Amino acid sequence: MASSLLLHRQVTRPGYWVHTGMYRLLSHSSSAKVVKRDMAPFPQDAPTVEGPAEFSRAGIGGFFQQKPVLKNPFLGDALLQGYLRRHLPSEVLYSDLLVFGERLVYEVDGWGRECETTPPKLVTYDPWGCRVDRIVTSPAWQRMKDLSAQEGLVAIGYERTYGEWSRVYQMCKLYLFSPSSGLYTCPLAMTDGAAKVIQALGVSGPTQEAFSRLTSRNPEDFWTSGQWMTERKGGSDVGSGTETVALPQSDGTYRLSGFKWFTSATDADMTLTLGRVADRDGRTTPGSRGLSLFYAAVRDEDGMVQGIEVQRLKDKLGTRQMPTAELLLDGLPLSEEGRGVACIANMLTLTRIHNSVSAVSGMRRVLQLARDYATRRSAFGKPLKDHPLHMQTLTRMEVETRGAFLLVMDVCRLIGREETGHASQLDTHLLRLLTPVAKLYTGKQAIAVISEGLESFGGQGYIEDTGLPAMLRDAQVLSIWEGTTNVLSLDVLRCIARTSGLVLQSYFTHTQSLIASDFLPSLSVAVRSVDSALCGLREFLQEAVLKPPGYLELAARDLAYSLARIYIGAHWCEQELCPVLSNAATGCYNTETLPQDAALVYEASARQ
Repeated sequence: MASSLLLHRQVTRPGYWVHTGMYRLLSHSSSAKVVKRDMAPFPQDAPTVEGPAEFSRAGIGGFFQQKPVLKNPFLGDALLQGYLRRHLPSEVLYSDLLVFGERLVYEVDGWGRECETTPPKLVTYDPWGCRVDRIVTSPAWQRMKDLSAQEGLVAIGYERTYGEWSRVYQMCKLYLFSPSSGLYTCPLAMTDGAAKVIQALGVSGPTQEAFSRLTSRNPEDFWTSGQWMTERKGGSDVGSGTETVALPQSDGTYRLSGFKWFTSATDADMTLTLGRVADRDGRTTPGSRGLSLFYAAVRDEDGMVQGIEVQRLKDKLGTRQMPTAELLLDGLPLSEEGRGVACIANMLTLTRIHNSVSAVSGMRRVLQLARDYATRRSAFGKPLKDHPLHMQTLTRMEVETRGAFLLVMDVCRLIGREETGHASQLDTHLLRLLTPVAKLYTGKQAIAVISEGLESFGGQGYIEDTGLPAMLRDAQVLSIWEGTTNVLSLDVLRCIARTSGLVLQSYFTHTQSLIASDFLPSLSVAVRSVDSALCGLREFLQEAVLKPPGYLELAARDLAYSLARIYIGAHWCEQELCPVLSNAATGCYNTETLPQDAALVYEASARQ
């Protein structure tokens, strides 16, 4: 009888575990007091013997941590506003960025999250078995395309309303847009690069309509472009890795046949792609000399892909919002013979600048969220913003981000001067040198700063549905796209060699002029440190030319880092194994600087 009453129904609460049937049995026995002493007390909301419910809602407490709130990213960026006030003081421009910042918060950022949670899918066949190779993206992805046209995110760079500063204006807008864009800045970078190539070669013939569409503000006319370069044998090494062949047709056109291993934004309306022109006997010229750059419309009049089979979509670590595919080109029609591979140099310069802008914008966004969270999260009796060590960490992130922003904006300024015919020889040399330097360095910076930013949220920084981990996954590609760190470091060596060192002379001249300008007395230590690093770099290069040929190649990455760090005032050649010792010697742990740290991180907008 007793065993039949030992029911295994359970009621669980923090602090107690009760077999309800046993409790009823013993509560009527002489041992009830003993049993009750052995059991934890019932919480007030626990079911009683008379209560009908066997289960009830868990008591989870009343505290819920407030999430970080994204505020207008333009108003929250004092450095951006100060930069524009100094260089581009336009009320119209300021108003545009202010309104755009509001739109990002209340509309676009949600679209970006939708792109992340609704990744593209490949539909290979229709219900009747016909091959369609259709890539289905989320509605938010299409809205991003429409917005890009409306806001002129490509067009601004070609309208040139602000002359040589038009590229700075365009990139500032993309800088605000990028973290909320659901990676739509990637097809925009390729679109911008394609428009630049077409403009450089001369807008005529079949490319005239393409250029007009690529730079349009009308969503119904706007096109995006792909860049289909990478094949199985090589990414950056297109000279030996490209096997795609352009076959001549009887009517004077060409058809492209080959396999493209990695094509981003595969849903684009057109593409620029590399191939080898075959003669009538099918023979091609090896190496870079045999390559041509082709323009191709991807879809026919009915919107169906032509001469393309989508083999599969790539399963990537990040950038999942954007379709990236393997493509079999089986007769993709081309209108005319392509131009030499040298044509892609302009495109690479621009897409690498886009990459750098995305890197800096990711750093800025995680900082904006982290500093807001520091006002909402309390630990050990006070808000995070009142913990000196936490504020010191955010300050270091802020300094890295500000330095990267100024480096990238200087490159944007230089390309604007070149495009409008205002560039001096020094400007041209700096643009050639600093473009790969800025791209490789900010790509690495973004990974480190965003990772540190996630840590500032504690465990929530590791939880997918907060949206924070996606920022780190997406940042990882920034050091890979458009040339890895090592590839670009070697590119720096090439541009030094091809100009017989003139790019370095321009670098030293310009950097020396920056630190020779008037500065506050409080900056004298930093200025002397930069000057010392600059002299050390010059001495290293003078000695390096006397070393064996492989010496500089081994030093290429560290050389590129040194060029970046000195240029932006971050003056160290190699990180210390014991930073606490060296930093203590330079006063990094002086508690009197804490108010300055907080002022830097929470610097308010001048117009808030």
